[in-house]
Amino acid sequence: MQISKSKLIEYLDSNLAKYEYLQFDSSCHSIEDASRATGESADSFVKNVCFVDSNNNLIVAIVAGDKRASSKRVAVALKIDRPTLATPEIILQKSGFVIGGVPSFGFDAIFLVDDEVVNKEYVITGGGDEKSLIKIDTKTLLKLNRAKVCTVRK
Repeated sequence: MQISKSKLIEYLDSNLAKYEYLQFDSSCHSIEDASRATGESADSFVKNVCFVDSNNNLIVAIVAGDKRASSKRVAVALKIDRPTLATPEIILQKSGFVIGGVPSFGFDAIFLVDDEVVNKEYVITGGGDEKSLIKIDTKTLLKLNRAKVCTVRK
């Protein structure tokens, strides 16, 4: 079940979020594609790396676009066994979004934001599909996803 972009925008509006919705004709699936489409540098973006724990809970590690997430650091932050990467099917089932469009908020998951990300004024995250992005104030992002801030980057 995929969540529509209008539901995502409705979620943002109902939470009084200040954001900019960006729609493109071409894919923004990769950081390189998104940077090319927006003219923003790679460090303006965040990646939402999805894991599952031993209880099948979805964990979203949010790292700067030029970084990688560490399953070991996710495990340490949550005091759990090392989680595994979520498959595209599990991500769609649990978040309602396809990979390449997963936002950093708006669905039921355990959110971890890398401590490097919180120093940014704003970030650009997935906007619901491969051709959409959302530019959002970092403080608003943290309010929306109620994330734990910790080191999750490699």
